Order: sequence, then structure tokens, then C-alpha cells
Amino acid sequence: MSLSSTTRQLLHPGNWHLSTRLVVVMLALLTVICALVGLVAYTTLSVTANSQLDTAVQQASVRTAAYYTGSPTQRDPLDARATSAGQLSAVLSDDVVHYAGILAADGTRQQLTIADATVLAALPTDGTFTDKTLTLGDYRLQAQAVPNGGILITGLPRAATEQTLSTLVLSIVLVSLAGLMALGWAGTVIIRRSLRPLGQLSDTATQVSTLRLDAGEVALSARVPDAAARPGTEVGNVGNAFNAMLDNVSHALQARQHSETKLRRFVADASHELRTPLTAIRGYAELLSMTEPLSDDGQTALSRVQDQSVRMSRLVEDLLTLARLDEAKQTVTDGAPGTATTGNTALALSKSVNVSPLVMEAVSDLQVATPDHQWTFAVPDEPVEVCADDSALRQILLNLLSNAAKHTPAGTAVHASLTRAPGGWCLLEVTDNGPGIDPDFQKIVFDRFSRADQARTGTTGSTGLGLSIVQGLLQANGGSVSVTSAPGKTTFTVRLPSTPAH
Repeated sequence: MSLSSTTRQLLHPGNWHLSTRLVVVMLALLTVICALVGLVAYTTLSVTANSQLDTAVQQASVRTAAYYTGSPTQRDPLDARATSAGQLSAVLSDDVVHYAGILAADGTRQQLTIADATVLAALPTDGTFTDKTLTLGDYRLQAQAVPNGGILITGLPRAATEQTLSTLVLSIVLVSLAGLMALGWAGTVIIRRSLRPLGQLSDTATQVSTLRLDAGEVALSARVPDAAARPGTEVGNVGNAFNAMLDNVSHALQARQHSETKLRRFVADASHELRTPLTAIRGYAELLSMTEPLSDDGQTALSRVQDQSVRMSRLVEDLLTLARLDEAKQTVTDGAPGTATTGNTALALSKSVNVSPLVMEAVSDLQVATPDHQWTFAVPDEPVEVCADDSALRQILLNLLSNAAKHTPAGTAVHASLTRAPGGWCLLEVTDNGPGIDPDFQKIVFDRFSRADQARTGTTGSTGLGLSIVQGLLQANGGSVSVTSAPGKTTFTVRLPSTPAH
């Protein structure tokens, strides 16, 4: 994932954790509230301070006018009593400033510049208050007519008012930021603590989702903690409902396991009981064929009885093999409740077996049984040994090779190869150049009784158990099997743990 896409995901609120979104929303609302409070406070203080400044300018104008016009001789307006530092006084006549000055903090008089005099000459003379920027700063000014016919201009600096407003703004910003940081930290802690039951619910759901529930005995011991499953709150209701659902699923899995156990026991018992009558049928059919004269139709019917009894015997043996595999798998599963994994079982004997002669013998046997196919094999010169049951390996090889012969037309080339792969594995591949297996059927090719007559040709006599037995035997011996198929090439790959080469 590129950095830009990661950044876009982080900037998209929909990708955030719920706690993060709640904290952001809370901080956004608090920021709006702080901004509104600050705006109201600033506006109130500004109106109050400006009103007080207007009153001060008005009072200074009255005192200055009384002093300036109270004598027939011309007086300096800045000499009036109670004149504060920074006060501006100017006399305007015929749109010309004849006198202008500011009382400095040390009591001296400062003259205004020509630019300032130009600004003062343009003031309205109706007594309204006007803000102007002079060379010495911002001033609130008032110009009004005096009895001697002139215009008296009085002004006070706005610096104190602006400083007060600036201090207020800075205080609001700092206090708001500190408050938002404190509330953000406290809100994060509170929200995460409040949402902790959701995290426990998610952990429980994740734990359950990793379990294999499709086969074997499964003990659903995972539950939402009691603290997160107390009814009465939204999260508690969800946790309580989730625990109830897990209890229901657990009961259903136990019922399914009980039913499967009964079915496996029935199949094993039925298959075992069928062996004796099937052996008797085959024996009596062979005896009848050898001792009694039969017509051609009778001989054909008896031959069909013998063939079907042989086929039924093979099916019974396959069912018995699967029943033993299921029983061994169930033993392993019972030792690790809540899981459905299998490892080496009692079927896998702890001895080293050289696979090379087994491959050569199996190919030779199939070459004699089905001479209409082209059989080849390739094994390394050095022994390839695996830790497995030799009888299970023989059955695996025969099932894979006979499966290739059974489901491909005459003339198909079947090749068996044996190699030692890196990582301590033995690879056995059975490849044919037949028409291939349909992609949809490849997903269920190892399921029991799975047959697809349209996927490959020649399915006569197939029970759909051969590949299931191969998979079960390999799992019992710590191996695995997979298939890849396309028109013209189908490969079954067997992986078995190999023993170190001598």
C-alpha cells in the first residue's frame, strides 16, 4: 500500500476507530463552544471598553472646551486640569489646524506631523467618535464646534483598550487549548474504558472465527466476560446476546458431533458385518461356476454376480478404511478440544520407508492391469525415505494411479515422479495428459462420494472414495495432497515429511 493511499485512509473518518471518532467529535464540539464563548466575551468586553473610552473622550472634550473658551486670551488646551497622558488636543479653523499636540507621559507636549494634521482636518465636526491611525498610534477622536467659532478636536489613545482585548483573546486561546488538551486526554481515557467491552466482544468473536467448526468435536469455550455481558446497557445486551448465540451454536455442534459419531459407528459396523456375507456370495458363486453346468445366459448372470460382489467388497473395504481414519482423527481431536487440526495418528507408524521401490512396484502393477495406457516413472538413484506406514503408502500410490487410469481414455500417458524437495519434504507427483478436471469440480475432488461424470471420462466403477482415502491417509501420516488441472495436464502432488538422507 502506497503512502498516499495510507494517508487518504487516515484522513477518511470512516476508517478511524470508534474511540478516535468519538474523541474527535467531542473535541470539535468543545472547540465550537470555546469559540462561541470567546466571541461573546470578546464582543462584550469590546463594547464595554469602547463605551468607556467614548465616555472618557467626551469628558476630556468637555473639560478641554471649558478651559479653552473660558478666557478671552488663547490658552493651550493641554493645560486643562485632569488632562491625562496621551491626550490629543487640536484647534481647527477654516479647515486649517492651527494648533495640535499630545501630552506625553513626562508632561511635555509633542507636536503632530503634517500628515496627522491632514487626518485631523478631515474629521466630521458633528461630535461623533472616530477612530484614526496617527503616527503615534491609534486614537479615538471627537471634533465639535466651540463658542469662539473654531473646532476643538479631542482624542485619547486606544492602546490600553486594544491591549486589554488582545490580552483577553490570548487568555481565551490559551485556556481553551489547555482545556481541550485536558478534556481530550480525559475523554480518551473515559471513552476507551467505556468501549473496552466492545473490544472484549471483538476478541471473543475473533477467537471463535479461527476455530474449525466444519468437522470433529468442537468445544466452544470462548465467551464474552461477565463484565461485558451484563444486560441493561447497549454493550452489555450485545455481549449477553453473543454469549447466548455461542451457547446455541455449541449445543448444535454437540448434536452434530453426536449424530456424526453415530453415523460413523453405523458405517463401520455395517461395513464389518457385510464382509462375511459378501465373502460367502463370492465363494458360492465361484463354486457354482466350477461345479455346475450352466447355460450361456446363466454363466453371464453368474459372472455379473461375481463382478458386483467384488465391487461391493471393495466399497466395503473403502468404507472401513474411512471409518478407521475418522476414528483416529476423532482421537486426536478429543485430545485438543476446540480445534479441528490433525497430526500424525496411530495409523502412522514410526518407521522409515523408502518410497522409490513402492513407486516402481505400483506403476508396474498398473501397467499390467491397464496396458492400454502409457506408464512411466522417474525416481532418484539415492533412496527417498519418509516416516510413514508402508501399507498406507502403497494404497495412496495405487489409488492415485488407478484414478488416473480410470478417468482418462485409452492411450493416455501417466507419469509418476519422486523427488526430495527443500525443507525436508518428499514430493510425489502423478501426472497425466488427459482431458483435465473441471475447475468447479477441483474444489470438491477430495470430498467423499464426489463424482463428476462430465469432468473426466470413463467413470464406470468409481465410488468417489479413492481420493478421500488418499487425503485421509496422508493427513494421518503428516502429509498433504493437492491437484492442479488443465486440459492436457493433470497433476496430483503428494507431500510427505522425509527423513534425513544417509
